[in-house]
Amino acid sequence: MNSEIRSMEQHLRAAMLASNVAELDALIDDRLVFVGPDSKVYRKEDDLALHRSGQQTLSRLDLKEVQIEMHGATAVTVVLADLAGVFKGQAFEGSFRYLRTWQRFGEAWRIVAGSVCAVV
Repeated sequence: MNSEIRSMEQHLRAAMLASNVAELDALIDDRLVFVGPDSKVYRKEDDLALHRSGQQTLSRLDLKEVQIEMHGATAVTVVLADLAGVFKGQAFEGSFRYLRTWQRFGEAWRIVAGSVCAVV
C-alpha cells in the first residue's frame, strides 16, 4: 500500500507542476477540504480554479521527504517539498510541508483533506 500512495504522490506532483486540471480533478475528491498557505480553506473547485486561471503555477516542486501512515482504506502523508512559483500574483520560493489524507474509493485513491504551510 505504501508504494501505491508514494506513486499517487508522484502523480500529484506531476499534475501540480503541469497545472493539469484533468489529472488534478481525478486525484482530488469532490469533498476536499484544504487549508492553503494563506490559511484560507479551499474546496476542490477552488483548487482547480487556481490552476485553470493561472493564479497558481509551480516552476519547481522537489519532494524531499514523504512519510506515509496507513489506516485501512485511508492514508495520511506528510510531505516536505521545495517549491517555487506564483500564488495569487505573488512569487514564492521555499520549503513547504503538506499534510494530506488520501481515501480509497474502489480501486482509486483520492485526496479528501490537506494543508500546506511554509517551513521556517
